[in-house]
Amino acid sequence: MNHLPKAKLLTALFGALLIIVSSASGAVRIKDITTVGNQRTIDLIGYGLVIGLDGSGDGKNASFTVQSLANLIERMGLTVDVNSIKVKNVASVIVTAKLSGHNRTGSTIDVTVSSVGDASSLQGGTLLMTPLSDITGQTYVLAQGPVSIGGFNVSVEDGTRIVNNYTLVGRVPGGGRVTHSMPAAPDDISSTSDITLTLKAPDYTTAARLASKINIVYGRLAYAIDEANVHIALPDSLSSPNERMKFMSTIGQLKINPDIAARVVINEKTGTIVAGEHVSIAPVAIAHGTITVNIQNTPIISQPGPFSGGETIVTSESSIQVEDESARVMYMNEAVSIADIAHALNTIGATPRDIIAIFQALKQAGALRAELIIL
Repeated sequence: MNHLPKAKLLTALFGALLIIVSSASGAVRIKDITTVGNQRTIDLIGYGLVIGLDGSGDGKNASFTVQSLANLIERMGLTVDVNSIKVKNVASVIVTAKLSGHNRTGSTIDVTVSSVGDASSLQGGTLLMTPLSDITGQTYVLAQGPVSIGGFNVSVEDGTRIVNNYTLVGRVPGGGRVTHSMPAAPDDISSTSDITLTLKAPDYTTAARLASKINIVYGRLAYAIDEANVHIALPDSLSSPNERMKFMSTIGQLKINPDIAARVVINEKTGTIVAGEHVSIAPVAIAHGTITVNIQNTPIISQPGPFSGGETIVTSESSIQVEDESARVMYMNEAVSIADIAHALNTIGATPRDIIAIFQALKQAGALRAELIIL
C-alpha cells in the first residue's frame, strides 16, 4: 500500500495538460459572476449573399446562389437569364447573431456569416442587406457590410495553396442594425423596484453567500430564490432609475468567494484535462498496461520460368507480433486533493489517452466523486 504525498504543484502527466481550478484564488466581484435585470438574449438567423469575391465564390452546382442572385437583380428592375449568370464572385451564406435585451432600436451588433455553398473563401467580400429573425419569424436586425475573416486563402496555377486561418466563416463588426428591440422584461431595473441577480454558474452555496453579503452591507434586502437567482428589493429611497443604477453599481463591486462544483472536464481531441479543486477519489486499485500489436506485410514475388508464357504474381505474407506489457497495479488510498490523483497517475506512467480512459473507468466504477464532462 502506497501513501501518496499531497503535492502543491501541478504534475506533468506525459504531455497531458492537467489544470487545477481552485477557489482559493480569492474573492471575485458580484458583477463578474452574475447578470442583472433584462439581460436575456435571443438567437437570430438569416440567409444572404456575399459579393465581391475574387473568383472564390460558389460554383455552378450551387443552384440556390444563382437563383438568389437572379431574384435580387429582378427586384432592382432588371430581367436576366438564370443560365447566363456566373456566380464565382458571389457566395450564399447563413448569417447569425445574438440580440440582447440591452440592444435598443438603432444600435448595432456584430454578425457572423458562414458559407453554405462550395465557395473556397469569403475573403474581401461584402454582405448584402440581410434580415435576421428569431424562430417565430419576427425580424429584429438588418445586416450588411464588409466581411472580416482574419486570414487569407491564396492559390497558384500549380495547385499550391497557402491558407491562414479558416476563410469560410467571417464576421461583420457592427454590421447588424437593430430595427426592433426586445420587449422589456418584468425585472428591468429601470421600471421596477425589485430585481433579480442571476448566477452564470448556478450553485446553492454561492447564491446563499451572495444574498448574505448584500444583507450584511445594506440590510435585509436580498434572499436566494433558488440555486441560480437572488432577489433584491430596492429601497424606497431609490425612486429614480439613475439612483437605482448607482445602487446596483455598488452591489456589483462587492466581493464574495464563489463555490466551485467538483468537475473533471476532458477534451479528447487535445488530451487536455481540467479538474476542479474539490475532485476526490474513493479507495481504488488502478491497473495500467499496454498491448502493442505489430503487423508487417512481406511481399512474395512468384516469377514464371523463361518462355513459359506465365505471369509474374505478387502476393504478401503477413506476420503479427503482440507485445503485452505487464500491468502495474497500484492501490490508492482515498485521495482528497487533485494533486494526489495527479501523482498516482504519473507514478504508473499513464499517457494522456490513458488518463482519459482511467477517469472514465473511475466514473463508471463510482469511485470518481465529481461530474465528468467530455468535450
